[in-house]
Amino acid sequence: MVSYKPLFRLLVDRDMSKADLMRAAHISPNTMTKIRKNEEVSMTILNKICIALGVSYGDIVEYVHLDSNEK
Repeated sequence: MVSYKPLFRLLVDRDMSKADLMRAAHISPNTMTKIRKNEEVSMTILNKICIALGVSYGDIVEYVHLDSNEK
């Protein structure tokens, strides 16, 4: 499962709101909803976020392993 906790921690560290990120990265509210729900988004969206924040993929997303009982 993908987790965007690193992204949300980064936003807190930079005193940015989710709305600030949406404006800076030019992403839609629907995309932001997917991110908040830890749903997968396209690499294009991740690229936009990385460019807007000046970071790499590992700074905004992490893989969380779920065991078979959690699926």
